Amino acid sequence: MPFRLQQSSGLAYLGLTLTTLFWAGNAVVARSVVDTIPPVSLAFWRWVLALVILLPIGLPGIRRHWTVILANWRPLLVLAVFSVSCFNTLLYQAAITTTVLNITLVNSTVPVVVALMAWLLLGDRMRSPQVLGIALALLGMLVIIGRGELATFRRLDFQPGDLWMVAAVLCWALFSVLLRRHQIPLPAFTFLTVQVAMGTLVLLPLYLVDALMLSGGFSLTPAVVPPLLYVAIFPGILAYAFWNHGVHQVGPSRSAMFMYLNPVFAAVLAGLFLDERLSLFHLAGGLLILAGLFLATRSRPAPRPTP
Repeated sequence: MPFRLQQSSGLAYLGLTLTTLFWAGNAVVARSVVDTIPPVSLAFWRWVLALVILLPIGLPGIRRHWTVILANWRPLLVLAVFSVSCFNTLLYQAAITTTVLNITLVNSTVPVVVALMAWLLLGDRMRSPQVLGIALALLGMLVIIGRGELATFRRLDFQPGDLWMVAAVLCWALFSVLLRRHQIPLPAFTFLTVQVAMGTLVLLPLYLVDALMLSGGFSLTPAVVPPLLYVAIFPGILAYAFWNHGVHQVGPSRSAMFMYLNPVFAAVLAGLFLDERLSLFHLAGGLLILAGLFLATRSRPAPRPTP
């Protein structure tokens, strides 16, 4: 029994590590295809492919829980808009004008923004270390957005991509808080399938307008197939499954610690594939965010994954 427990925990830790690697890879892929696949197209086809994979497995659960889904379709739709429709679309939009490092460092503030929104919207109480952690993490975000210069704020000279990423973080935080408020009684896999289906339907008209009138869409060539498959399978489906397994096996607090690996993996991958280099403001902002995460999340539940 001890051997089985250790083996199960080891697999959970491996899955959590892979999850953060997949998230970092999502930002790298988004940045690498900015000249090939428009952000809305990347988001839409990511979820279409994920839905094709999920439906054969998730459809029986949808049939079993159809009455629950119908009774809760409004909150389910709102949750799908903030998570599936908005979060990755905004992240991919951010990738046009900012770096992978900025994307992942700003994204790393999700747990503290969730805690702040839970305090504002749900009345959660916060202890002094959590307040300090939120302040440090938000300060770190400002350092990164301002590129370490106060003059950036005086001139309002921000990178558009950094602001898109802040919007993405706010969407995911709202999703996380609303998820707690509604507590929809669906199994995890059924919930995921419903969310992907609803979110993809919401994205459809936006995708059609963008492809037909704005960006012109993209050409389906052999070169675009691997990135599309990657964002659909790895940060989408597998990261979600590995994260939930890890939380179940080793607990939310230990699982949350693995989020600290996301900027580390992003720095390595961005350096290898995109020739991005760390700047001093990345280090300063990253250290503030990591210190804030440690203080704010060490006694809080782990949030849902941020693919």
